[in-house]
Amino acid sequence: MERAKAEEMLKQLARGWQLNKDGHLERLYTFKDFAEALAFVNKVGAVAEAEGHHPDLYLAWGKCKVELWTHKINGLTDSDFYMAAKADREFENFRAAV
Repeated sequence: MERAKAEEMLKQLARGWQLNKDGHLERLYTFKDFAEALAFVNKVGAVAEAEGHHPDLYLAWGKCKVELWTHKINGLTDSDFYMAAKADREFENFRAAV
C-alpha cells in the first residue's frame, strides 16, 4: 500500500494510531495496572487468532503497544486497518466493563 493511501486510511481509525518509522501501524494503549494490560492483550490475541491476522503485542506494566503490518509482504494492507479497528473495539469494550 502506498504511504499516501495508508495516511488517508489512518484518519478513519481512532485517535492514537500512527505510522511508525518502519511504515507499520502502531498504537499505545494505557491501563491502570499490569493485570488490565494483560487482560487486553488476551482479548486482542483472541480476536487476532480468530481473524488469522496477528499483530505484534508488547506488554508492559500499565500499557500495551499494538503494531500491525502484513508480514508476508512486509507492508500494509486493508486487513491491517481492519485489525486496528477491531483492537480499538476491544479497548472500548474493555473500558466499558471496568
